[in-house]
Amino acid sequence: MAADHPAPHGHSACNGVSGGDSGGESHGFSHDHDHGEGGAHHGHDHSHGHHGHHHGGHGHSHAPASFGRAFAIGITLNIAFVLVEGGFGLLSGSLALVADAGHNLSDVFGLLVAWGAVALGKVRPSGRFTYGLRGSSILAALLNGLLLMLAAGAIALAAVQRFGDPQPVMGGTMMAVAGVGILINGATAWLFMAGAKGDINIRGAFLHMLADALVSAGVVVAGLAIGFTGWLWIDPVTSLLIVAVIVWSSWGLLKEAVALSLGAVPAGIDAGAVERHLAALPGVTAVHDLHIWPMSTTETAMTAHLVMPDGAGRDAFLLTVAEAMRQRFGIGHTTIQVEQDAAACTLGEARLV
Repeated sequence: MAADHPAPHGHSACNGVSGGDSGGESHGFSHDHDHGEGGAHHGHDHSHGHHGHHHGGHGHSHAPASFGRAFAIGITLNIAFVLVEGGFGLLSGSLALVADAGHNLSDVFGLLVAWGAVALGKVRPSGRFTYGLRGSSILAALLNGLLLMLAAGAIALAAVQRFGDPQPVMGGTMMAVAGVGILINGATAWLFMAGAKGDINIRGAFLHMLADALVSAGVVVAGLAIGFTGWLWIDPVTSLLIVAVIVWSSWGLLKEAVALSLGAVPAGIDAGAVERHLAALPGVTAVHDLHIWPMSTTETAMTAHLVMPDGAGRDAFLLTVAEAMRQRFGIGHTTIQVEQDAAACTLGEARLV
């Protein structure tokens, strides 16, 4: 976190950055600046902490550190499976096994992207990237969402073509390989299940593995059903059903990843409720220039201007506001600017950013 510096005297009203970052430890900065212009008196109060972020039930929570092990295990298992499946396909002359090995290799890439984003998120802030590279987790989630949709499209296309040219499904060999795929992909998906709800980057990895497990399960089910009935159309129908499940489960990931990449308020945080909470604080007569945006898939930041004619915004007040934002809304980085004259603020109009 970059160190704070007192705003210089004489700067124009409410253009400086000031407030409280969501920690429990105060640096003790409390700066009052008297501005002759317009008679406005602006209190710029800072309270910054270095405690770990604890997000409430309405916001995002940090993914446990153990996901590093989950990525390592998942990637290792899937690379081994790709090598075995691809090698067996080449030896047996099965184009289907080779193609499925290629599909599983793309999922290894998805895991690597998600894991890489977790690693980049730990890069320390710099003069240019003042939040570090936390936002890479949003880009990884977006990329994985697109990969899932592309995979679903490829499966759907193959299924539609299969309707016009039904092909017999390989018997024991294909089903045995698919059974191993269910175990490996299912186990890998289970490793990420705990973080799939609170972090869309982890959810992307989870959905990749779940989709592969479903595809493998579809191969087994279709093989058994065709073996009993001889109906070749069961194979493409099963594939289309799997595509529907993949699209249904992945659409939310893709939509949220696009929204976060555009700086939208993270899902689960009610911006209106945040504004009402701030407006109801003692001494606050108005709230404006409120912004809530994602720093990463697990961290949220907020800035707001509070109009307090009595100038009561001091460290204790700011710490209380920051704690409420963290506990009630899951916003871990809060910056508050306190003003005494709303008319003097150049960002007072709601239409201004």
